[in-house]
Amino acid sequence: MPRSDNVMDLPKDLPVPQDDGACGHLTGTKVPALALASTRGRWVDLSTLAGTTVVYIYPRTGRPDQEVPTGWNAIPGARGCTPQSCGFRDHHQELQALGAAELFGLSTQDTAYQQEAVERLHLAFELLSDEKLEFAQTLRLPMFEVDGMKLIKRITLIVRDGKIVKVFYPVFPSDRNADEVIEWLNAVGGS
Repeated sequence: MPRSDNVMDLPKDLPVPQDDGACGHLTGTKVPALALASTRGRWVDLSTLAGTTVVYIYPRTGRPDQEVPTGWNAIPGARGCTPQSCGFRDHHQELQALGAAELFGLSTQDTAYQQEAVERLHLAFELLSDEKLEFAQTLRLPMFEVDGMKLIKRITLIVRDGKIVKVFYPVFPSDRNADEVIEWLNAVGGS
């Protein structure tokens, strides 16, 4: 049964998330040495990647056949994971040209759930699963709970040689996040 709204549309009246300082500690931090399951059937340790890596972290992708969690549109910053992923999809080559050697999406959803999104949205990059919340807890990322799910708030990290050099938080609106990353990479000269 199709959901009552369009997964691609961002309602005009979404509440704007405020910077609560929950990511203030991240710039300059090394990413943890953890193997995260990828939608390409491999394990990725972000701490070992050379060069510039973009990691956009999102609460959860919706599906066209499932309703959103309870009160989803009222949670500041929750809505917009699919438009955010599509923005990175549409700008993937431009990000690479600006020096982003790797691009990943990351959520707490399991790999099978993420694989559906990769296929449906035609993503040319991998999604990583932090299903056990090890990455989120080690970095002390801000989280929230809804309908029994513990989810990470929307954050984008720029990592260079295993160290976080830029944090986008809060990210709003989500469909402009890839543009913000491109603007920053242009300003600092990519890698």
